[in-house]
Amino acid sequence: MTGHNAPHCTPLDTPGTTPTWQVPVIGGRPADQLLLNGVRELAERVVAALLERVPVYRRLPREQLTGELTRDTERRIRALAHTVRTGLPAPAEEFAAVRESAARRAEEGLPLDAVLLAHHLGLEVCWDSVTRDAHAGDAADLLVLNRLLLDQLGRAVTAAGAGYLDGRRPAGDRHHTARQSLLSALLAGTPAEEAATRAGIRLPAGYAVLCLAIAEHPDERSPGVDPGIAAHRKLRRFAAELDHRTRQSALTALTPVGGLVLLPLDPEPESEPTDAAAGEAPWPQLAAALTAAARAAGAPVLAGAAAATPGEVPGAAALAYEVLDVARAFGRPPGLHRLDDVLLEYQLTRPSRARARLAALLEPLADGGELLTTLRTHLAGGLNRRHTASALHLHPNTVDYRLRRIAVLTGLDPSRPADALRITAAIAARAAEQSCTAR
Repeated sequence: MTGHNAPHCTPLDTPGTTPTWQVPVIGGRPADQLLLNGVRELAERVVAALLERVPVYRRLPREQLTGELTRDTERRIRALAHTVRTGLPAPAEEFAAVRESAARRAEEGLPLDAVLLAHHLGLEVCWDSVTRDAHAGDAADLLVLNRLLLDQLGRAVTAAGAGYLDGRRPAGDRHHTARQSLLSALLAGTPAEEAATRAGIRLPAGYAVLCLAIAEHPDERSPGVDPGIAAHRKLRRFAAELDHRTRQSALTALTPVGGLVLLPLDPEPESEPTDAAAGEAPWPQLAAALTAAARAAGAPVLAGAAAATPGEVPGAAALAYEVLDVARAFGRPPGLHRLDDVLLEYQLTRPSRARARLAALLEPLADGGELLTTLRTHLAGGLNRRHTASALHLHPNTVDYRLRRIAVLTGLDPSRPADALRITAAIAARAAEQSCTAR
């Protein structure tokens, strides 16, 4: 459409009309196609311009810029192309997405002026891209396109402003406050029925109580990235995935380094009642959910866990923390650990003469770091010398030499089952002693 083919249209929000709409044509090509051809590259140009002209966005993690932010920008461009093609506002869900995105920026601490400026800048880059090959006779079409872009910008900025305010006031939300009051009542061991009613929650038969240690995401250590934003994103992804996997609304008190999660343990309808306090929680499913949530967060998560009725939550929380502490001290892998998983280590963390004497059995190896490493690896690998050699990148003969040296220094031969058991206990006791000394 050029000067000889004027557009037929009515205002975007005129109700009850079915106008004849002709897509603006710029430089001989429909404007919506100019937006959609190479939409990914256009989105990347918008993000690049954003980083250049709104420096605060450089604080965001790189994976957020190349992932979420670029995908959101591409979605906005497609929504704009829809408006240009139809002459109608983008669907309501597009502006709901704008609102949600602005709420996330607010939670991450970006200032409102930067968030709103991002929308202006995005439209500016799109306008420059579409109009750079405009012909002299495109004036009428350019006016139509300008009106469409301004209408889209107005709606987007309105949604972004509202979303930003949503993101700035979660702590004052009554529902959030009521849930935190319920969590506090459960942890204090006080009657929780009234707090549950205020939160709109029916107290379950029991809870799985998880004490978590959440490792850093690599972005939290990346130069130029705001570690607070990276940590917040990690935590948001973790909580969202855990809720999705468990299909429960957990009670949480989390920070970027860990915290506490209470997952309801209601039995399925028409199933036999379970005794949550007796530990009959669906631990394999919860372990899988925790693994999936850690993967979504992009950071390893170590958890101590225990089950309890609502009235037993304080004791279960204390036990879950102790299990987490033991698992951390003994180098257990990320994942969910219960008391049954660390019984030996847990017992050895209780101070006693036996623990100190067990730890002393390995004292002759204190100056030979490679001997202790070999011993731990050999035991972890089921006393298989070839596995030990492969794990340590050694020749099997070197492993044999080290094991003989260990036997000479300690009087304990790892190849003898009785000695292997004592060595295992001694390693656990030594780790417990060192953990206590470190504190």
